[in-house]
Amino acid sequence: MDRYFTKVEIPDIGWRIGYQDKLMLIGSCFAENIGEKLQRLKFQVDLNPFGILYNPMSVCKSIRRLISGQVYQKEDLFELNGIWGSFAHHGQFSSQSPTETLENINHQLQTSHQFLKEAHYLIITFGTAWVYELKETGEVVSNCHKFPADNFKRFRLSPGEIVDEFRDLLSELWKFNSHLRILFSVSPIRHWKDGATGNQLSKATLLLAIDRLICGFGKERCAYCPSYEIVMDELRDYRFYAPDLLHISPVAVDHIWDRFSQLMIDKPSLKLTNYIMKIIRASEHKVFHPNSDEHIKFLLYNLNEIEKLTINFPYLNFENEKRHFEEELRGSQ
Repeated sequence: MDRYFTKVEIPDIGWRIGYQDKLMLIGSCFAENIGEKLQRLKFQVDLNPFGILYNPMSVCKSIRRLISGQVYQKEDLFELNGIWGSFAHHGQFSSQSPTETLENINHQLQTSHQFLKEAHYLIITFGTAWVYELKETGEVVSNCHKFPADNFKRFRLSPGEIVDEFRDLLSELWKFNSHLRILFSVSPIRHWKDGATGNQLSKATLLLAIDRLICGFGKERCAYCPSYEIVMDELRDYRFYAPDLLHISPVAVDHIWDRFSQLMIDKPSLKLTNYIMKIIRASEHKVFHPNSDEHIKFLLYNLNEIEKLTINFPYLNFENEKRHFEEELRGSQ
């Protein structure tokens, strides 16, 4: 047999992403996995400007805030045990100072507002249909920030609730950025605290909602990437999971990336990734003889390669690699 698994066919949606395109990714840890791959390969990426988001309502609220660009105020924050944070954001934005927290949040908001206005693709990954609603305000939160559970009401969204919110949001998005294309996916990471059946019902809810949105708006403007199905069917084995048996392993991420990149990334850009990875790997190379003539030639060669690539592709950012090679060169002379 040539294959020992059922291959998930990914329909050709006719889109091709290139290095000249700007991509925003929003959603669960799976969005982080793919976003980090794209960032490492020097694609123009804005990854999770609010931090990791799991449920569709939080994704929707975050995108609306990016469209409006309305900055956050101190009254939008909470304070718990000396830490100031936001229920709309991941804990990475929190700090011991409300001023610092607002600076972190609003700097990213303003940067991402402009990025979304110019973006060519928005990749949205839903993790779960279960949400936590803050009883005090009735607002769905993006993160509970270790507040006691009795502060929240927990419930599962219906496909209709998700569709209603996103139908309005997508119309607002295309007024804000008329050429934006949207790629949906469902995270293969399992939310086991909902139980086996609860997790399946949650994923089914997300899939039904996405299907209705794509059918409603048409495949020219929005599409679906079957990352969830690839893990469930092609990688139906616990060896493709992390030690917690819930998150997927780096091998699984690599497999999904290979499937995604072969379908979604244009051929010139795929070819370019090979040259980019050579420079990245060279910058990570462990040096044993830093003062040798051979190493100096190695550094000069890679600096020259960076210069050639940035002349031909000015949107590529090799600042870190260039700084690394220049510092090594100064230390070798």
